[in-house]
Amino acid sequence: MADTIVLVTVTGPDRPGVTSVLLAAMSRHGVHLLDVEQVVIRGRLTLGVLVTCPSDPEVLQDEVEEAMNTVGMHVDVEVDAAIGRQPVSTHAVVVLGAPVTARAFSAVSRRLAQLGANIDSIRGIADYPVTGMELLVTARDEDAVLRTALAEVAVAEQVDVAVERAGLARRGKRLIVFDVDSTLIQGEVIEMLAAHAGVEDEVRAVTEAAMRGELDFAESLRQRVATLAGLDESVIEEVADRIELTPGARTTIRTLRRIGFRCGVVSGGFRQVIEPLAHELELDFVQANTLEIVEGKLTGRVTGEIVDRAYKATALRRFAAEAGVPMEQTVAVGDGANDIDMLNAAGLGVAFNAKPALREVADAALSHPFLDAVLFVLGVTRDEVEAADARDGLLRRVPLG
Repeated sequence: MADTIVLVTVTGPDRPGVTSVLLAAMSRHGVHLLDVEQVVIRGRLTLGVLVTCPSDPEVLQDEVEEAMNTVGMHVDVEVDAAIGRQPVSTHAVVVLGAPVTARAFSAVSRRLAQLGANIDSIRGIADYPVTGMELLVTARDEDAVLRTALAEVAVAEQVDVAVERAGLARRGKRLIVFDVDSTLIQGEVIEMLAAHAGVEDEVRAVTEAAMRGELDFAESLRQRVATLAGLDESVIEEVADRIELTPGARTTIRTLRRIGFRCGVVSGGFRQVIEPLAHELELDFVQANTLEIVEGKLTGRVTGEIVDRAYKATALRRFAAEAGVPMEQTVAVGDGANDIDMLNAAGLGVAFNAKPALREVADAALSHPFLDAVLFVLGVTRDEVEAADARDGLLRRVPLG
């Protein structure tokens, strides 16, 4: 008599001992394990066990049901269950929202089905400060096709959807580089400096045009810095003291460092303001413009090569070379047109509350004001972050840097 393939599914309240009771009952029938999967959602357990059974499967079913009754669990048994290899997912799709509605999630799953993509598994990865769901998907389409199709759903349903190749490559990221102004920190440093010179509105207008890609960044920077001529250098320290990190920034960098990332910043802003912050955050790499100061006054010029769109990508490549990290294992995060080349060069480019010019080329676009959403795109869960923070005695559920 040939062995019978049997799938046993147990559901009910999660409690210690369920798995051991089930397998003890099955072991008396000489079964061989083929696959085991378990999911717990808010204290409700679903446990599936696929086995080959050399004896009468009806006897096995009766004994399993009797054993599970002792621990208050419901049992379904499928005899002659189909057997095949678990598919190797091709993509990870992360859906983020505040909240993620059933309608939005339905729209994402429906679009995947229309593309012929199969959802292999779903897990919750965050419930704070945004809700996050991760879908492992098997799809025949290329990355760009999936991203374009799901980006349309994201806009229509007001959620963020990130698409990335699944597998070892996703877990192999080892270097992350952030833009600074309006990404790692709130606001624009040059506008804060301009406020001291009484030209904040003028400078803000030029900054916004440059970030939209309407002006050459290098020329726009020269124009804006020229308005700062004559400011006392003490203003730099005042501005540095007033910098506010984007909510979740400290959590993001702390967590990434824990799991082996090298972290850096590359900015069209100014080294004199950024370096103290980089030291505080224990960043590995810093690249920014340098304000020229003569006899304690800003001259209205910068020294050295300007960190523009092309230079940012060059800096990312240099950081990667110094860290010994292949470019496909790098991540870049930014918000403006000046970050386009850097995001294109990175293995994963993330647009954070970005201008349309950057969102169009990014691998993932995030629209909520919490930088730790980057962690969820990378597959790190909120529970993992909080467990690590709890071990280190840090405050939990405080997305303020």
